[in-house]
Amino acid sequence: MLEKLLQKRINRWILSALTGLLLVVSFPETGSITFLAFVAWIPLLFVENNFFDKRKAFALFLHAYFAFFIYNVGTTWWVYFASAGGAYMAFLANSLLMAIFFTFFHLLKRRVGKHWGGFIFVSTWICFEYMHFHWELSWPWLTIGNVFAIRTNWVQWYDTTGVLGGTLWVLLINVLLFLFLLNKKTPWYKSRVLQIILMIFTLPLLWSYIKLKTNNPKSESYEVAVLQPNIDPYEEKFTGNNQDQLTEMLDQADKVVTKKTKLVIAPETALYPTSKIYEQSLRKETFTHQINERRAKWNKAGFLIGASTFQSFDTKISAAAKYYKPLDLYLEDYNSSLLFDNTANPKIIHKSKLVLGVEKIPFVNTLPFLEQFAVEMEGGSGTLGIENNPKVFTLENIAHAPAVCYESVYGEWVAKQTKLGAQFIAVITNDGWWKDTPGYKQHFDIARLRAIETNKYVVQSANTGTSGVISNTGEVLKKTDWWVKDQFVYTLKLNQTITTYQKFGDMIGFVGAICTFSFLLLYLFKRIASIKRKSFKG
Repeated sequence: MLEKLLQKRINRWILSALTGLLLVVSFPETGSITFLAFVAWIPLLFVENNFFDKRKAFALFLHAYFAFFIYNVGTTWWVYFASAGGAYMAFLANSLLMAIFFTFFHLLKRRVGKHWGGFIFVSTWICFEYMHFHWELSWPWLTIGNVFAIRTNWVQWYDTTGVLGGTLWVLLINVLLFLFLLNKKTPWYKSRVLQIILMIFTLPLLWSYIKLKTNNPKSESYEVAVLQPNIDPYEEKFTGNNQDQLTEMLDQADKVVTKKTKLVIAPETALYPTSKIYEQSLRKETFTHQINERRAKWNKAGFLIGASTFQSFDTKISAAAKYYKPLDLYLEDYNSSLLFDNTANPKIIHKSKLVLGVEKIPFVNTLPFLEQFAVEMEGGSGTLGIENNPKVFTLENIAHAPAVCYESVYGEWVAKQTKLGAQFIAVITNDGWWKDTPGYKQHFDIARLRAIETNKYVVQSANTGTSGVISNTGEVLKKTDWWVKDQFVYTLKLNQTITTYQKFGDMIGFVGAICTFSFLLLYLFKRIASIKRKSFKG
């Protein structure tokens, strides 16, 4: 019956749309009906199967693009509030990449053999998500494993597999359910496939339950103060008096800091004077003295804050360095974390994982003219400089991993930071760009997965949006409301243990990439052998 339905073009488009819609409503904050992720791919897999040996691959590409366009728009439409042009670019480009990889899976399946189809699909998609963490067009927000960001009790095993383990779990069940539905001969109660599906679904849940009950590492207490200044990023933050804004934040801290407070945390780019901050003269800045005067009242507690900074160089050290003729120097801008402690100079770590189109222009190293297409936003535009390697801050022998905004989406990067000795993760962000939409909620949700992967507490300070504290098991312990000025203190539990994921990172992604490459080689060998046979017969 389904085969007859698929003969009609309109039905194939309906099934493609259904996959997109199911992915949307299963994703956090755009439906949050998580279990639908386990069946979301099945309609598109039926469309792909119908195209096997019958129609051109380009027709399948159009159906896949339609499904993924719905997925992208339905889950990340809030990007529009920050930049309409950037949103259109993200929707079109990311849908294109997804459709290309899905079509690539289809073509490999045709060449290698239909019986390998499930393996090829799973490995190809994991390969795509793995690449999406590392290449120039990186946008891993919609990694399938992120669907469990609000169901952390299901995925305590992310401390072993990372978020790609969740992707693998979802894809395996989708593929096996598809094969079960495709097989009409065996009654459901006799189906071995159904038994395997049940096992694959329940074992990770059992594993997660056991880990949740046994996760009780030895830890010591560490009190932090978190600030949410709630400064409008469009109307106030980058146009008002930054000195007054800093004073208000310090006054907020005065209200909650105690004698036990070790660290005060303020949001991303909270330091943004009339011109960006020259790192070589940080010690002389007025705000440095102002902050240290307050710190003296806080029993010398450290102060972590975001800032827009720059450095000067005699030569062009990277694509981000721009020539400034009046000084005959190259200047490189950064989105930075600053730690004010008891040393003479504040410590600095630059943001490494940059927002595509706003802070980073892809392929600008080889195609410099692309820089002109940077999305204009207050607080920075164009390609910024980065840290090439993970770094952590250390304050009185306690290390923490700073993650600026979007960096908290990169599990392996954060894991590498914490592997350097960090005992908790501090996310500083400015989520006011997205207004009251799923954007800032998803951002906080995804940070819960970083807590599980590293077995560390996560504390987040947002200009507005959600500031809060997340336990090492991903449980939300403290959470602020949207569009309110707020501050609080919280006692974290420090943890020095190293998880399997911290040791090995996204090994599932690496294996997926190797498998995909192996299938490609298998196709090439079969192709060469076919050519040789034809040549021999000729």
